[in-house]
Order: sequence, then structure tokens, then C-alpha cells
Amino acid sequence: MTALILALVAGAVVGLALGGLGGGGSVLAVPALTYLIGMPPAEAITASLIIVTLTSLTALTGHARDGNVAWRTGLLFAAAGVVPAMLAGTAVGHLPQAGLTLAFAAVAGLAALRMLRPAPTPATGEVRPVTAGAAGAGLGAVTGLLGVGGGFLAVPALARVLSLPMRRAVGTSLLVITINSIAALGSRAGTGVHLDWAVIAPFTAAAILGAWDGKRYAQRLSGDTLQRVFAYALLAVAALMLADAFI
Repeated sequence: MTALILALVAGAVVGLALGGLGGGGSVLAVPALTYLIGMPPAEAITASLIIVTLTSLTALTGHARDGNVAWRTGLLFAAAGVVPAMLAGTAVGHLPQAGLTLAFAAVAGLAALRMLRPAPTPATGEVRPVTAGAAGAGLGAVTGLLGVGGGFLAVPALARVLSLPMRRAVGTSLLVITINSIAALGSRAGTGVHLDWAVIAPFTAAAILGAWDGKRYAQRLSGDTLQRVFAYALLAVAALMLADAFI
């Protein structure tokens, strides 16, 4: 019963992050599954990919209906990351779990700090294929290696590197998350990782419901405020994971 309650609460928080911020689902889901529910890191990473894939796909429909998805940019960005995500996913079982935790925290912290820096140029929404491809490939590798859908990195990349307005970056990141997560899951098929569906199912259901609420709350915030909330949430998660690793 305790695991079920924790799964429902954590799932709702993950859904709020994905629906409102366009990312942060896996960076919250993996620690929740590991520290609150007690899953081994490898199992938590795979479970988080399932949860985030289904939740992101649901949230994407709402943002697409509002016109906040840059389909061409998102598809190019995601396509460049599919192969790196699959390759990195096959290597994750050979890496030390402590190293994965530290890498996870470091990447989250760096992404947050980048988002808090003043923008060098105003958002124009212009698509630069080479830049989008390079950023997408790097993101795909991180997705496969760390089991994150990539939204917490996709949003900064789409908003700061590709100059999409924040709300459009949030919606587009959900497209990227969905594609990257499916690719990463494909690379893990047949690896023999145990999946506890008694936890995954209610966690996913709560996350899907939370995603709709997150989208509604995000509409009340300005793009700059949304960006700062996203960045501070990432910093908090990174700090907690680093503290757990060293204390």
C-alpha cells in the first residue's frame, strides 16, 4: 500500500513537470523510483522510460492542439538522436551505477545553469538544421545512457540554441521526448530487466492526469517565469542526488 501511494504522488509530480515544463519527467521519476520506492537504478531507468513515453505522448496532444509544437524542428532534432540513444542504451548495463547517478546529477545541474543565463539573442524560431542535428544527437546519447526522455535538456537546447520561444520549446520538447524514449526503450528490449507493473501502472496513470493539470497551470505563467521554474527544479534535483552520492 505504501508503494502504491508513493507511486501515485510521485507520478502526479512527474506529470505536472512534463505537462507544464515540457521536461523534467525522467529527472524526477528516476530518483523517485530509486529513493522512494526502492527500485535498483537499472530497473528504475527502464521503468522511467515507459512512464515518460506514455505521459509525454498524452501531453503532446494538448500542446499540438494549441499550436505550440514546431514539428519540423522537433522531428529533425529527435531523428538525429535515435541512433545515439539506441547505442548508448546498449552500453548502460556495463557502467557502474554510482557513475550513472553522478552523471545524471551533473547533466541536470549544467542544463539548469544554462537556462538561468541571460539569453544572448531574442527568440526568433529560426531552424538551423546542422545545429539542430548536432544538439539532437548529443541529447539522444544522454537519453539512452541515463534513461531520461531528454526534456530537461531539450527545452534549454530548443529555447537557447535553436531560439524557439519558451512555450513552443515546451511543446516541441514533448515530441522529442516521445521519440527518444521509444528509441531508448527499443535498445533495452530483451535485456532481462525486471519491471514491477504494480508500481509502473499507477505511477503512469497519475503522471498522465498530472500532465493535463501542468499544462493548464503553465498557461498562467510568462515564458521567462516558466524557464526559471524549470531551471530551479533541475538544480534542486541535482543537489539532492549529489548529496545522496557523497553523504
